[in-house]
Amino acid sequence: AGPLRNILEEGVEPPHQAYPQLLHHGPGAGVEEPEPHRQFRTVPEIISRKLERKDIEWSRYFDLKPQDLGELVGVPKMGRTLHKLVHQFPRLELSATVQPITRSMLRVELTLVADFEFDVKIHDFTQLFWILVEDVDGEILLHHEAFLLKSSVAEEEHLLTFTVPILDPLSPHYFIRILSDKWLHSHAVMPISFRHLVLPAKFPPPTELLDLQPMQITSLQNKALSNIYFRRSYREFNPIQTQSFTELFRTDHNVLICAPSGSGKTVCGELAILNFLSTMKEGLCVYVVPNDELADQIYEQWMLDFGSINQQVVKLTGESGPDLKLMGGGARIIVSTVKQWDALSRRWKQRRAVKNVVLFIADELHFLGGEEGPTYEVVISRMRFMAAQLQKKIRMVGLSSSLANAREIGEWMGVHPKGLFNFSPKVRPIPLEIYLQSFDMQNFSSRLLAMGKPVYNAVVRHGGVAKPVMVFVPSQRQAQLTAIDLMTFSETFGTQSFVTNNRSNEEFADVTKAFQEPTLRQVVPVGVGFVHDGMSVQDYESVMTLYREEKIRILIAPQTLCYKLDTTASLVIIMSTESYDGKERRYVDHPIASMLHMMGKACRPLVDKSGKCVILCHTPKKEHLKKLLYEPLPIESHLDHYLHNHINSEIVTRTITSMQDAVDYITWTLLYRRLTKNPNYYALAGHSHTQLSEHISEMIETVLADLIESKCCFMDDDFAIGPLNLGMIAAYYYTQYTTIEVIASSVRAKMKVRGIIEILSAASEFSTLLPVRHQEEKYLKIIAKKLPNQLPQTALYHDPNTKANILLQSHFSRMPLSSDLRSDQILVLGESLRLIQAIVDVISSNGWLKPALAAMELSQMVVQGLWNKDNILLQIPHFTKDIVARCEAYKGKGPIESVFDILSLEDDVRNDLLQLPDRKMVDVAFFCNNYPNVEVTFEVKEEDDVISGESVQVVVRLEREADDDDYNDEEDKESWPPGKVCSSRFSHTKMEGWWIIIGNSTTNTLLSIKRVGLEKMQQTTLEFIAPEAGDHNLTLFCMSDSYLGCDQEYQVSLSVAAGDDSDSNGDGSSDSDDGNV
Repeated sequence: AGPLRNILEEGVEPPHQAYPQLLHHGPGAGVEEPEPHRQFRTVPEIISRKLERKDIEWSRYFDLKPQDLGELVGVPKMGRTLHKLVHQFPRLELSATVQPITRSMLRVELTLVADFEFDVKIHDFTQLFWILVEDVDGEILLHHEAFLLKSSVAEEEHLLTFTVPILDPLSPHYFIRILSDKWLHSHAVMPISFRHLVLPAKFPPPTELLDLQPMQITSLQNKALSNIYFRRSYREFNPIQTQSFTELFRTDHNVLICAPSGSGKTVCGELAILNFLSTMKEGLCVYVVPNDELADQIYEQWMLDFGSINQQVVKLTGESGPDLKLMGGGARIIVSTVKQWDALSRRWKQRRAVKNVVLFIADELHFLGGEEGPTYEVVISRMRFMAAQLQKKIRMVGLSSSLANAREIGEWMGVHPKGLFNFSPKVRPIPLEIYLQSFDMQNFSSRLLAMGKPVYNAVVRHGGVAKPVMVFVPSQRQAQLTAIDLMTFSETFGTQSFVTNNRSNEEFADVTKAFQEPTLRQVVPVGVGFVHDGMSVQDYESVMTLYREEKIRILIAPQTLCYKLDTTASLVIIMSTESYDGKERRYVDHPIASMLHMMGKACRPLVDKSGKCVILCHTPKKEHLKKLLYEPLPIESHLDHYLHNHINSEIVTRTITSMQDAVDYITWTLLYRRLTKNPNYYALAGHSHTQLSEHISEMIETVLADLIESKCCFMDDDFAIGPLNLGMIAAYYYTQYTTIEVIASSVRAKMKVRGIIEILSAASEFSTLLPVRHQEEKYLKIIAKKLPNQLPQTALYHDPNTKANILLQSHFSRMPLSSDLRSDQILVLGESLRLIQAIVDVISSNGWLKPALAAMELSQMVVQGLWNKDNILLQIPHFTKDIVARCEAYKGKGPIESVFDILSLEDDVRNDLLQLPDRKMVDVAFFCNNYPNVEVTFEVKEEDDVISGESVQVVVRLEREADDDDYNDEEDKESWPPGKVCSSRFSHTKMEGWWIIIGNSTTNTLLSIKRVGLEKMQQTTLEFIAPEAGDHNLTLFCMSDSYLGCDQEYQVSLSVAAGDDSDSNGDGSSDSDDGNV
């Protein structure tokens, strides 16, 4: 993040201290100081002696040319060989940037570049280096870690991130030293100067937890509200809820509550909602969380709780049309993710439902420092800005883990000091005992192997008798391996401590047999279960039910699943604090927010008097973890790196129309407040007003220059800023500006489906969305060889965009995938539809018909999991190629070519052709009954008076033909409303969409386009500029975005008379995306 660059200063000498090498190789082993060239076995002895007689420093050899080296030893022919060997000597180039996190912690980003020719014959396949950070005197080792350089990535840049303590008093320099593990004289030293370092301001002390009488549930003074908590077996509020009760429930002030995970902060948010429901008859409450997993848990809980007092709760879907209907349908409590609310609230000036919000609750605010942080920051800033513009009160309630700079977060949210409650991480209603155990093994796999027995010991020692235990591991594979290890240790030592008495053996045997995963069948009988993302829904629910009912004692899960798990434990074990990041090809630390959430699982109110958490980590990470877990979390803004998309959206909504507006926009953000508090973190040399103004102006100018270059916005001679078509498409479809730029630069007039798949998979969204796991590249290469569209030889299989292409094609080919790749494929499919709609709009803006139709076919392929060349009958559930072959061979009244032909068959004929059991026939019937049968009618307005160059309007009416028997009662309509997509290959909820297009197939010209939803009937008007005078045969296309085989085409004959001005617009391109943007 825009850090303070460290410059090597003249006169700064590293401390002269000898570091023993860990290994000595070559003929000079055992000699006090052998010359570096003696480590190459191919150098003749006589040449080595000649070089040793020369009084030349080893570092100068790198500057000599081959002929110079040949002359130096008196053997010209050896010059080229020596030059090659010199440049094969391991050297690393270093560059570092530092950022102060707190007054006692410094974050270092170290970039390493191999400055030598990697040869596996000399260097083997890996080279090990040691990274040491010393104080100015070389007496204190502040940090050490190993760095393994692999031959496969030797030419790439390598980024290492670590933290070091800041000594008191502050040293003038630190030194970073790198030494080779095998090669003598292979070392590099770089000083880090602190001459211009500005440490962040001191953090205020936390809020003291007062010794108050616990507030009783009856204090709500409303029996219906009290029953919500009585049903949860609550009799009183905990100390944190008690201390904040008055501000939350009896006032409408803004409040910020920061407390450790597991402290009951969700109840604090509920108290604000109960106040809102009791005192306000109108208005909406919006509850925002960072991810879907947390939103689902909150929604399911509140559906029961607030449903008991006749208050409707809805959860947003991410599609603006349906979401606005949900918000206007009588519900008063809205649950949303940060991204969903960002997309919906961008156009708050035109959306009455958004302006109707009077209570805004932001949960998990410590995510401001994570990946969702910039979006979270923009959403909160927008709500504050909206309240100021509307001159109305919007109550802001923030919930977070303990924060070091909570006062600034509170001021940014408009919280009065009286409404700020920032409790220490040590203050928990249920005390938490934390045990840190470190391991010295450098190899990640070896370290995990060494952690197996300590995990078992921790369960036995800290788990108590029959208490539930949760173990978080780095990956899905490790979850299975750990489960097997625990089962093995349990049987070896004969403890049988994982088996509970709360189960029936017969019932348990039946459940075990039903598991699809073989490993589960082995480990569940001994009281151990595991879950992961790629697991089938049935297996997942079965394991979670067994754990909730305490029929199994240990639950193992990957750390990425911590937000999805809605259960707690008496003991939580975090097995390793690192996981593999395939994009960066290295092991990275778990997000601190995830660490805190996992620790918070060790909390069972009303059951345990204390919780326990055991953390197993790598030794160099131990001190860093202590600081982060035992002290309040410092939060910094990262909005400066993600400004482009947010600035673009505000330009589109006309919130920003000038440079000054953009600067004013920044002043509403947390970034503006943190710039002066920790200037060096944001590459700011000081915190004066002049430096601040220059920094913000430069930042805004850079962002606007990038947006102008990508044709998302423009700036005229008067410095007025306005949106362009690409910027409007990016803002409407919530896509990154870089994605739209790639789409616009890649589409061509004759592009087909294959080219559009490549454009889709190149979207920037997949770079951040898709994980690439350890050694997954090999599996992806195998799959890629079987794909219809072969990837180029230069494809990088560790690239998420290449992976997205493979997953899309494997989806269309219906190839079996591993559970991990299947879960990744679901992510890709969910993101693809929105991107395809953006591609359609970009193509339409160019006035091209055929590539637009190809993109629409791609949307159908994504939903139904078929290639556009496949038989459309395969989209029917349980239909196989054999069934399709029997249908094609059927010699009846007519051929069976469509879904409607299946419906028209006699029952006995259909049963004979399909040969499916009754339960599968039910699915077939359900799909066929929901397959869209749409009647399309159209009318050209003033058809006899069409003049070249003037506007032509075509009214199109779509009506769904549905039998009354399809919906027996209102419950059927609610469970599966008209227009809801039915697909066995698309797991996301989706409503049908239809593109209505008028174009000229002969000239490949798209004249007008609109996208509409369809439940029962829809009418829309297409408008375009009449082409040149003459008779024209145009085509009206009605294209589904979800089903194959239901598209319709109609000929539109148009007689155009010559206008007064013969200079008519011949290309016919119009505002083709009016229906969308």
